[in-house]
Amino acid sequence: MAKVEMNGILIGEVETKNIMTKSSLPVGGYSVNPYVGCTHACKYCYASFMKRFTGHMEEWGTFLDVKHWPKIKNPKKFAGQRIVIGSVTDGYNPQEEQFGNTRKLLEQLRGSGADILICTKSDLVVRDIDLLKELGQVTVSWSINTLDEDFKDDMDNAVSIKRRLEAMKQVYDAGIRTVCFVAPVFPGITDFEAIFERVKGQCDLFWLENLNLRGSFKKTIMDYIAEKHFDLVPLYDEIYNKHNRSYFKALEEKAKEMARKYDCLFVDNEMPYGRVPQGHPVIVDYFYHEEVRGTKNTGKRNK
Repeated sequence: MAKVEMNGILIGEVETKNIMTKSSLPVGGYSVNPYVGCTHACKYCYASFMKRFTGHMEEWGTFLDVKHWPKIKNPKKFAGQRIVIGSVTDGYNPQEEQFGNTRKLLEQLRGSGADILICTKSDLVVRDIDLLKELGQVTVSWSINTLDEDFKDDMDNAVSIKRRLEAMKQVYDAGIRTVCFVAPVFPGITDFEAIFERVKGQCDLFWLENLNLRGSFKKTIMDYIAEKHFDLVPLYDEIYNKHNRSYFKALEEKAKEMARKYDCLFVDNEMPYGRVPQGHPVIVDYFYHEEVRGTKNTGKRNK
């Protein structure tokens, strides 16, 4: 189809020879992105760098290309491999309801025996609970870095925190492994212990990742802090201009103490697939995640 505008979003199509891409993420395996672009338009999105590879001149968050790919003919070759769906898009963006690319992908992965991780900020994933249960080894992760809906609205166009939490509970109650991904942690704003209190009974993993500021969105976030949280300007200057790690080092210690308080495992890398006793999610320290070893799940860092 020719590019068309739908609800302020420029929608196009793109052909790709292979939907599976080897991943450089700490969790390893393959990354799969059923769309180009992401209409959640998160102000801090690291994936916005992808725009320069797409041929788009539009602002990140205002366009979406629907991918078309040859059917995955031998899904079993991915047995035991980690497949991350949504590393530089959200497979459950609002347009997925119309185009259904993510469900099509999941259907093609039936019988693969892959370890599938879905990263989202949406509640549309509940539509596919039947398929997720059939696939078996599936984890669904929701990004939630605040319980404040006003701050959330300042940062993205995704569904409300309330809807994400409700979706997480539905998926968890369906017997599917869930993650609360507290990312990015905004210094002085994100209260991860309050979030933990809210989600500890409906997630298996509780990931923590610091706010990284680089590229064009560094100015966007720093300007936002100056406008809305002026008292935090010195802290952000210390962290993001002077590269002082002490704030996040202190948060690591706080997370360790929280793990002791709630009798939870505390690790530096993700655990192999499994469920945990309700109310005791594994707390995963992804602060400065580029130092995490990656696919070996050693729980150690490159230092």
